[in-house]
Amino acid sequence: MSQNTRTPVDFWFDPLCPWAWLTSRWILEVAKLRPIEVRWHVMSLSVLNEGGDVSEKYRQMLAEGWMGVRVCVAVEEKYGAEALGPFYTELGTRRHHEKAPFGRETFEAALTAAGLDTALAAAADSTEHDEAVRASHGSGIARVGEEVGTPVIEVGGNAFFGPVMSPTPRGEAAAELWDGIVAVTSADGFFELKRHRTRPPIFA
Repeated sequence: MSQNTRTPVDFWFDPLCPWAWLTSRWILEVAKLRPIEVRWHVMSLSVLNEGGDVSEKYRQMLAEGWMGVRVCVAVEEKYGAEALGPFYTELGTRRHHEKAPFGRETFEAALTAAGLDTALAAAADSTEHDEAVRASHGSGIARVGEEVGTPVIEVGGNAFFGPVMSPTPRGEAAAELWDGIVAVTSADGFFELKRHRTRPPIFA
């Protein structure tokens, strides 16, 4: 099937977030079974929560979060948006499955595995890309409003936060969930669907 016949799906993620990671693995599963083309973008929980009333532990995590989004944007600026997805896969695998902390070693390993320049790991500790991070984040958040998190997805002109799930659905179950999500979010006047989380992120 030609890429030209595939429906673009824009996906904003923060590599820090385990829930966004699970959703990102779901959308890749969907792409195997439905005619969609995923286009990756960076958003930032660190930007979203600036000045917010959060715990000291969460604030420390958000400080670490700047590192990941900076390197992601550096990758996008040097190699284009098509390199962002493979790099996110390598970085997220190390962060969420291998429990590697964000740092030079983790970034360099992910860059190497994605076939990218390891010098981009230096972006983690630089403010050079912060304006681009904020711009990409702003582009995503403008579609859904401030009272959300990551990920943000847009398809067919309809944008929404989530879905949040654990574990990641696979196979036809993933595709059926996509069909339902598209149907619900394309309904005129639809705004919210939510329930309490009863389990942690499961990285199966």
